[in-house]
Amino acid sequence: MGVTLKPVSAENWYACTKLNVRSEQLHVFPAPVVYWIAESKYVDDFELRAVYWEDEVAGFIVFRTKPDMDGSYWIPAIMIDEKHQGKGCGRAAMEQLIACMRGMNCKRLMIGHRPENHAAACLYESLGFRKLSEEVIDGEIIRLLHMD
Repeated sequence: MGVTLKPVSAENWYACTKLNVRSEQLHVFPAPVVYWIAESKYVDDFELRAVYWEDEVAGFIVFRTKPDMDGSYWIPAIMIDEKHQGKGCGRAAMEQLIACMRGMNCKRLMIGHRPENHAAACLYESLGFRKLSEEVIDGEIIRLLHMD
């Protein structure tokens, strides 16, 4: 499978803004990609990656390059376009991002998802992310991957 992560750039940012989730998923991914691109211009440690399926932009990831106060790095957003869901793009992208974070000496990787987003819950659980608690924080279940 040809999934790669590439920096969001002048060549692919517009294609990233055209990514969409299915209409029934809008409540679990309410912020459009253009929001994350704009926010990255003001948050110093946001890194953006376009997820490519072969030569086509198929998804989008935002991750932080600096740890928070407890040493955790965060993935604020990941989305796969509706045309590419179910192909394994999300898993392949997450595996590549986890490898990238290991290269940054990341020991704790955090991600959140809406409680009703069962596909995300299953994916993250299968990659080793464990719930921090049953408590929903700011509308999300928070998960942690120990990368020691």
